[in-house]
Amino acid sequence: MPALTADAPLASTALYEQVADRLRQRILARELEPGSWIDELKLCGELGISRTPLREALKVLAAEGLVTMKLRRGAYVTEMSERDVAEAYQLLSLLESDAAAIVATQASDDDLAELRALHQALEDALPDRDRFFAANERFHLRLLEMDGNRWRQQIVGDLRRLMKLNRHHSLFREGRLSESLDEHRAMLAALLRRDGDGARALMAAHFRNGLAATRPVS
Repeated sequence: MPALTADAPLASTALYEQVADRLRQRILARELEPGSWIDELKLCGELGISRTPLREALKVLAAEGLVTMKLRRGAYVTEMSERDVAEAYQLLSLLESDAAAIVATQASDDDLAELRALHQALEDALPDRDRFFAANERFHLRLLEMDGNRWRQQIVGDLRRLMKLNRHHSLFREGRLSESLDEHRAMLAALLRRDGDGARALMAAHFRNGLAATRPVS
């Protein structure tokens, strides 16, 4: 990564954005674990940069919720509490169930055919959890794109990025992949028959079940 020079003021913006991208990738890949302290001096040495672009990058990640700044203690990778997870699922349920209802009643035949193909990728992904994660996210995000509400897309994108920090992700629980796939089959069927109320209810149930799966079995 090139160092910032005094005669290139515009490079500072590009540099801290590059640093933010690099750190974001590390966080989402869990190379930097939730709850871990971010060693600024070590990172500056690894990336060959000064502390200024690093701190600007940390501000970007803090605004996204991926980093938590603690007074006199520095920056930490955000760790999701049980309450954080529950609130994120609640919002995702509201936003995505509404989107599902709209898509069910307003999507074109080609859109629904695309959702069918995306669902097939879910079917084909089992038992590979990583492939299932990726296919699941593509289905949900494409449905939001079809809804066309850019504010909804932005909020859901932020929430889904934060959910990747959850140590007890719902799809980690044994048997949850198959359950999630069954729920997706039901949602797809509601979408294909253009049942808005059914798609809304099934999407909401999908998130309720997902939240339940993050909690330890008593």
